[in-house]
Amino acid sequence: MPEITEQELPSNLKPLWLKALTAVQASNLDYAITLLQGVLKESPGFLDGRKLLRKCELQLSGNTKKKGGLFGLQTGGMGVMKLQNAAKKDPEGTLPLVEKELEKDPHNDQANELLFDLCLKLELFETAAFALETVRQGNPENAKLLHKLATFYIAREQPLLASEVYNDIIKHHPTDGIAIKGSKDASARASMQKQKWDENADMRSLMRDSAQVEELEKATRTGLTAEQLLERRDKIIEKYNADPNHLATVKDLAGIYEQLEDWHNAETFYTWAHTLSAGDVALATKASVMKDRAIAADLKELEAGVAADPGNEELRAALEARRADRLAEQVLEAQRRVDQNPTDPQLRFELGTALYNSGDHSAAIPHLQQATRNPHIRTKVLLLLGRTFKAKGMFDLSIKQLSDALSDLHAMDNIKKEVLYEKGLIHDEIGDKASALDCFKQIYEVDYGYRDVAKRVESSYS
Repeated sequence: MPEITEQELPSNLKPLWLKALTAVQASNLDYAITLLQGVLKESPGFLDGRKLLRKCELQLSGNTKKKGGLFGLQTGGMGVMKLQNAAKKDPEGTLPLVEKELEKDPHNDQANELLFDLCLKLELFETAAFALETVRQGNPENAKLLHKLATFYIAREQPLLASEVYNDIIKHHPTDGIAIKGSKDASARASMQKQKWDENADMRSLMRDSAQVEELEKATRTGLTAEQLLERRDKIIEKYNADPNHLATVKDLAGIYEQLEDWHNAETFYTWAHTLSAGDVALATKASVMKDRAIAADLKELEAGVAADPGNEELRAALEARRADRLAEQVLEAQRRVDQNPTDPQLRFELGTALYNSGDHSAAIPHLQQATRNPHIRTKVLLLLGRTFKAKGMFDLSIKQLSDALSDLHAMDNIKKEVLYEKGLIHDEIGDKASALDCFKQIYEVDYGYRDVAKRVESSYS
């Protein structure tokens, strides 16, 4: 679906557009909004119309900036959540419904993010950028969506714009390591563009003879040294600069960054490859894995910084905020996977685990209960269910889950020790010392050094 200008607007829509302009000039904004929504419903790629619509909505709402909620996300948004399912079936048909949500709150983060995702599917790339730029204007503290915008600009080979977005993130989150690195990398790439270092030339025209072709083919093989990988990366970047929309090249570049363990760039290019592929699930999964690794690497770096400077309260706060962000992101990602395949018990277990780790124990329970259908993970699921009921103070139900898990276990392996220990702790907490001691003794008989069971058992004889 192409984006169009006013001149390219279909003839039947031009009278509506002119009426909308007249209504804006007369400050009849409600009428203008109605007209503009009608134009956009018929011609979603008319970006100037969407920009004017947003201006009218902002003027009516007082152009106020909305405050973010937990982790920079707005609370509520049930209307938007309902639209997400419709968006999977009919992206173009969902656009007008998203606009109705934005009419209520033009700076709504969730609605603008959904607009961005829909426009990517429809290849309305400038409109997609406009959606997240609206968030950037209204809620610049939302690091999650600003990171998404910067990643989009990098993938579209617009590093200068990406650098500006990263700098905005740093203003509000000065210890955001991803934004700091992203700003530097984007600035460097923008400088290269300015100096015309990456000209759009055919890859083979840059090779002097067939020996270079052979060298490039060798570089695709596994077992390359770090130096060879970097050389290979630079060659693929040249090819990518010649055509940023060539799927095979983008996938190659993502793979090289993965081998280099540059998780952030790997995620960027796997995400872009997924967009170019029109929804390849394997590429989406790859991007998700790279994102997890990038977050883990960032956390490790922050943890090392806190360990080296334990008195640095700002760094410690950044670490805690990043941990909280990760928990929230894990829940969203696990929910996305369940939505795609709701009958998979393993995915239910992953979502239940993510919800448990985030502290939402009630929401975790139904997913864990469904996950017990998989016999291969049943014991692990029952263990987590026991812990979940324990966290809610429902000790009888917790003991029941752990007892069911023990009935499936025979050999005294690590998982059985863990279940017995957890069950012993619960018995001890509710004052059932005899049952608690029985659990600890079963472990003591085969593994004296397991946690603190020796102390617990031996102290009972004194």
